[in-house]
Amino acid sequence: MPEPITTPEPAGRRSQRDGSGEAPSEPDEAAAPSETRRTSKIPWQRTPRGLDAQSRVQSLIRRFHLPRRPLFWLAIFGPGMIAANAGNDAGGIATYAQAGAKFGYSLLWVLVLITFSLAVVQEMCARMGAVTGKGLSDLIREQFGIRWTLFTMVALFIANAGTAFSEFIGITAAMELVGVSKYIAAPVAAIVLWFIVVRGSYRAVERIFLLMTIAFFAYPISAFLARPDWLQVGRQTIIPSFHTDANYIKMMIALIGTTITPYMQVFVQSAVADKGVKPADYSLERADVYLGSLFGNMIAFFIIVATGAALFYHGHGGDIQDAAAAAKALEPLAGSGAKILFAIGLLGASLLAAAVLPLTTAYSVTEAFGFEKGVEMSFREAPVFMGIFTGLIALGAAIALLPGLPIIQVLLVIQVVNGLLLPVVLIAALRLTNDAELMGAYRNGRIFNAIALATTAFVLLLSTFYLLTLVLQPFGVSFG
Repeated sequence: MPEPITTPEPAGRRSQRDGSGEAPSEPDEAAAPSETRRTSKIPWQRTPRGLDAQSRVQSLIRRFHLPRRPLFWLAIFGPGMIAANAGNDAGGIATYAQAGAKFGYSLLWVLVLITFSLAVVQEMCARMGAVTGKGLSDLIREQFGIRWTLFTMVALFIANAGTAFSEFIGITAAMELVGVSKYIAAPVAAIVLWFIVVRGSYRAVERIFLLMTIAFFAYPISAFLARPDWLQVGRQTIIPSFHTDANYIKMMIALIGTTITPYMQVFVQSAVADKGVKPADYSLERADVYLGSLFGNMIAFFIIVATGAALFYHGHGGDIQDAAAAAKALEPLAGSGAKILFAIGLLGASLLAAAVLPLTTAYSVTEAFGFEKGVEMSFREAPVFMGIFTGLIALGAAIALLPGLPIIQVLLVIQVVNGLLLPVVLIAALRLTNDAELMGAYRNGRIFNAIALATTAFVLLLSTFYLLTLVLQPFGVSFG
């Protein structure tokens, strides 16, 4: 086994030292009482074969530092899966549906690349949360100063607030598909989500969030009901195609912006820190992040396939005006079941993100300016944290009740804004995860840096190209 990198202790864990500045002494293992060996009542476990099997399992546990308790495996999962699936929110579903309806399967190859980028970026932030015990906004304030913090917080607040409002639009659109008025759906959803977070413990909130992800299984079923040409799907997933049309570039930026959203990085790091995940347990949290990223982007893949097969390749492609139109358009070709499944998926995704977005905004603001924070705290203990969460929930529900909102257009604009602001968060995360004093032996390696840098550069290039097309378009200059 190679020798570990000799680096200073991670700064984030130095607060656990005592007042003398020395690390607390470890208990003497030799002095610890020996664990009483329990005698098995099952005869075969005491046979040489049984003992040999137990020995191999125990060796694997020691070698890979795996926890012995099965329940611990379930308890460690959560932040990565929740963050990745919260990215498939109302805006994300609208963006994926629009991509399939307008461009068919030609953007599926982008999702493959984004999956690797998402997994790396999410893992970086989760690792920072486990090593330092602090959120991203907290570290930005400590490491970069107040000016960079203010700039980042303003950018995050604009993106997060806009996205949070869009989730209640998604909730009302989903409920209207099954005949429930938005004037009932929005207030009820707001009250239920507020009660779950404000009155629940972190563990209870996390379990409810994970339960909401079940609704995402509706989209793979919808995709199969649409009867796509899977050979063509596979070909366009593997073989990249690129167009210089401004609308195509805009859609690519929206795809990246909704898949690797700034709030996902803030949430996963704050949630890992709030949950108290330690570096010793981080291997399971890494698995949570990777599986969440893969699952989240598989759902996005099936949404594009469903709308591409039902709309684009049957001559019904083009702009989708609202979420109801996206679901109703599936009905003639894929049956009424596809419409209901689309509505169920939209409702589950919007409910999950409608709670995660205000929480993320509350985390980022309170971390940046040093206020008390945490789901476990009451209004009296963390008034700013709970006030921001409550205010965004109430305002989001109120905005969703405004008549005549161009829902899909609003959601797409928000995703483009997310894509344009993403480099701000990525650059900050890259600088922090490469800080040897802060991260110690857990700092980034070469492969992670290469993928993260390539993602940042690609987003910057697309953003610059898109803004350039907007500036030159009035002068009759086109790249198409």
